[in-house]
Amino acid sequence: MSKYDAFAAPKIVEFRNFLLGRFLFIMGLRMLGTLVGWWVYELTNEPFAIGLIGLSEVIPAVSLALYAGHVIDISEKRKLMLTGVALYFAAVLMLIALSTKISLEMLSNHITVFCIYIVIYFTGILRSFTSPVFNAIMPTTVPKEILQNAVTWNQGGWLTASVLGHAGVGFLIAGVGNTNTLIVVATLSIIGFCLLFRLPSKPSLNQHSEKKTLESVKEGLDYVFKTKELLGALSLDLFAVLFGGAVAMIPVFAKDILNVGPIGFGWLNAAADIGSVIIIIGLTFFPISSMQGRKLMYVIAGFGLSIIVFAISKLFWISFVALLMSGVLDGISMIIRGTIVQLKTPDNMRGRVLSVNSMFINSSNEFGQFESGVAAKLLGVIPSVVFGGCMTLLVVSVTWFRAKSLRDMEY
Repeated sequence: MSKYDAFAAPKIVEFRNFLLGRFLFIMGLRMLGTLVGWWVYELTNEPFAIGLIGLSEVIPAVSLALYAGHVIDISEKRKLMLTGVALYFAAVLMLIALSTKISLEMLSNHITVFCIYIVIYFTGILRSFTSPVFNAIMPTTVPKEILQNAVTWNQGGWLTASVLGHAGVGFLIAGVGNTNTLIVVATLSIIGFCLLFRLPSKPSLNQHSEKKTLESVKEGLDYVFKTKELLGALSLDLFAVLFGGAVAMIPVFAKDILNVGPIGFGWLNAAADIGSVIIIIGLTFFPISSMQGRKLMYVIAGFGLSIIVFAISKLFWISFVALLMSGVLDGISMIIRGTIVQLKTPDNMRGRVLSVNSMFINSSNEFGQFESGVAAKLLGVIPSVVFGGCMTLLVVSVTWFRAKSLRDMEY
């Protein structure tokens, strides 16, 4: 099987089941995240309340990430993954109960929002295990020589699920309301679970290791910090998304600045992911073959500029195109970063290294959501997003001069 075959990975049945199962699960999660942001803002009319959603999830996700990596490396990964998916389903059932008319009549808006935060905190615990275990299983479903192709398909599937989740939830909220939308999310989780259940067992490669937990965790951290290209890519992603992510404030832009309602909100949420899917389809057939490190920095700088354009736009179509372009650039970045992580990680350390990767991602996304809420409260919504885009440009500039090994990296 040629490694240049664009469909090499999907031809493998095991990878195909993994890809489809994860696709449905991620689609449901993206619908859930988008719905919760809209729901909380609807109940509070307060941008800072949206930021607290991210804080509620990131605290347990980051706190447990290193321990989760140790557990993943010593556990049967398929069982751990299926347990996480099943518990996510239970969390969705809790939110369904909170969204019913009976609950809304019995509970005040403030209590409902507080309960939503508790459920999101619970999903943060699950996320510390499920995100890295999915990424640890993926390379075991294909031969190593087509791993780059599998990474591209995996990222493409993730982003396509995000597009459908983000865009679809706006239509569902407008058409059938919060409760029925959550029922759709629960259904997607069940179907995804059934596909993932078909994967074979994924036993630990460290079953006979006698390392203590702290020693095992330290080994994973040491590997990340000693591998400069890996550390540089993760750090660049951490700070760029921490400051440059505008997604958290999209409910405010949609409702109060652009006045487009839930359907427009869904499309704005999906815009970046649509752009990412478009470019990843292209990269599946025409992979990046040289100067990957430099191109990573170029596209993240362009991402920051796109965020600034989005912030100052007063027209829906300009805002949509700006987010679309940010997604195109972020899609290129995701492929380069994802390939670096998978190629640089030994099989027996995937849980620990990918948990550190997950910790960086959770920090950038959820702390970024919290940072956006705080900045919006202190500076105002539009100035806070402009500030974030400018900080992204500053981060890239510093990285260009301080991380020469990443800048010059090729694979």
